[in-house]
Amino acid sequence: MLLNLFNIEIVQPNKVEEEFNKKFLTKSKFAEEIETFVREHKLNYIDAIVEYCDKNSIDIESVSKLISKPLKDKIKYDAMELNFLKRTTRAKLPL
Repeated sequence: MLLNLFNIEIVQPNKVEEEFNKKFLTKSKFAEEIETFVREHKLNYIDAIVEYCDKNSIDIESVSKLISKPLKDKIKYDAMELNFLKRTTRAKLPL
């Protein structure tokens, strides 16, 4: 614990980051919450995000900023499985 001249506690940088993560939803925290929600409720990722947003009063349109690349890939896979997106294959036979 550091004290300055006025005997005010100076917060350590890692504590600031911890407090920030507690109060605000970050990409990593959101992905973790969705992964937990998927496991607990046995939902696909699309339904889990919608349910999570409803449950926590989060505007569904603001979630796009919170979706990480791995989570986006899982959503894309679910969308292809549910026939919401065309299946994409990048494999080509050599000519």
